[in-house]
Amino acid sequence: MNTKDKLLAYARRRGSFTGSELSKHLGISRQAVHKILKPLVENGVIQKEGTTRGTIYRITSSKRTGSAVREFRRVYSLNQLEEEQVFQEFNRRLSLPRKVSKNAYGNIHYAFTEIVNNAIDHSHSKKCIVEARIEHYRFVFHVRDFGIGIFKSISDKYRLSNEAEAIGELIKGKTTTMKEKHTGEGIFFTSKVADFLSFRSHRITLIFDNIKGDVVVEERKTVKGTAVEFRISRQSKKNLNSIFAEYAPEEFEYRFEKTRVLVKLFKADYISRSEARRLLQGLDRFREVVLDFSGVKSLGQGFADEIFRVFRKSHPEIELKIENLSPKLAPMIHHVVDKSK
Repeated sequence: MNTKDKLLAYARRRGSFTGSELSKHLGISRQAVHKILKPLVENGVIQKEGTTRGTIYRITSSKRTGSAVREFRRVYSLNQLEEEQVFQEFNRRLSLPRKVSKNAYGNIHYAFTEIVNNAIDHSHSKKCIVEARIEHYRFVFHVRDFGIGIFKSISDKYRLSNEAEAIGELIKGKTTTMKEKHTGEGIFFTSKVADFLSFRSHRITLIFDNIKGDVVVEERKTVKGTAVEFRISRQSKKNLNSIFAEYAPEEFEYRFEKTRVLVKLFKADYISRSEARRLLQGLDRFREVVLDFSGVKSLGQGFADEIFRVFRKSHPEIELKIENLSPKLAPMIHHVVDKSK
């Protein structure tokens, strides 16, 4: 019997217990006990009552399950659907304002309505499935449609060579396939307020993991349409207005004029001017661009020249900033910058 099974057997036998009692019974540290308990609490198997040293844990009986994890699920026709209508429906059913912090509530409202609106306006799907769940530590929602797929939609609109290239356009912000109705900012800001956000469509999954501070692209089994998952702490301290202020500050007249590009998301080694032009695509829509070179291993002279001499010369109004550049790559950029003076 492994440690988790021993914990559950003890919980069923005792009914209620403290962390210290469990630590003593299993012969492991309180930290180790907490590590095992946390996913059990999140999944509603164990119920947590109280805080710090006064915390009591109970095994969740079938009668308690409804109070441990509350869920909402419904299939909606997208024809004439309004995203606010859907939000208010699960908001009432889950009593959301009483279950999450004020900041978390504002972030959930913003993110959910943006994601559902994308399904309504862009997916070409007849229906979508909405799921929302209150867990012990966090709130989670899923939106799934069965349409064209988010990366395919962007790829077709911008005439890209494949769906993978659409990821680069998406994460920069201001990318929309319907300019008459959208600014393209919704997904960008949703990715900032979330603790975790993923978009899965066809074979591609794009993940924004703000707990780990990373953006990841994975290849998985093909799915039709787009599946979105959003997670946030129920006590989130992220302030939506502060995030807007960072990327749409007063000096830019509160317009979304700043973006950050994680360069390694495209590849780790860059050589050619064409690669630079692909990376720069759409960045002329901003007034400040931060290029994050974390994880980039090599730069070619043509690539560096295209960005730091040609682009800068043709767009002097845009401020290019560099972050996390490896010291061994700095001389290449200094070389082309010095040539441009």
